[in-house]
Amino acid sequence: AAIRDPATPESALGDLGQEQQSLYRVLLARPEWQAAALDAAPADLRPAVEANLTAGAELARLNPPPKPQPPAWRIVPPAPAAELLGYYRSAEASMGVPWQYLAAIHLVETRMGRIRGDSVAGARGPMQFLPSTWASYGGGGDINSNADSILAAARLLKARGAPTRMGAALYGYNPSQLYVNAVTAYARVMADDERTYHAYHGWQVYYGDRLLPEGFVG
Repeated sequence: AAIRDPATPESALGDLGQEQQSLYRVLLARPEWQAAALDAAPADLRPAVEANLTAGAELARLNPPPKPQPPAWRIVPPAPAAELLGYYRSAEASMGVPWQYLAAIHLVETRMGRIRGDSVAGARGPMQFLPSTWASYGGGGDINSNADSILAAARLLKARGAPTRMGAALYGYNPSQLYVNAVTAYARVMADDERTYHAYHGWQVYYGDRLLPEGFVG
């Protein structure tokens, strides 16, 4: 409610986002508490609570159990929320892909650019492109650039059916219905209220139960 309240300063939304993330992690770890939490939430917030719980559960099913040691990642501060929002909106203007989906992919893939490092499959950059896919959609840009990779993601989604067939487009980005469900859930929350984007921008990187703070080097 504080995140959505226009009286809450935008500068506070990142910290509120971190608190929000911590609470969702508790509820995801204790699913028997979720019904009571939903009942206690204001009626107008229940769809967002359900969406965030759905996304978290789907991603937990998608990702393999964490290994004892985190990957060889560096965790860095993300670019400012306003800067990233500009890139999402610019890509939407160019390709017609709703910016909320681009932000949701960025959130899921690298916590909006906090994770620097390759995936197990060799995907790279803030939107996690395989080099072969980047060759098709990167447009000659820098795979590690937020602006270039967000635009490349929009190109890929457009080629796979966006904006009219967003489910199919997301499946083309990552062929898992769990992934599609999670990204869609986050995107719909942001479409309902743009302030929620600024809260998601505050979400941190966890590897299993371990917080990887900004400055971490694996």
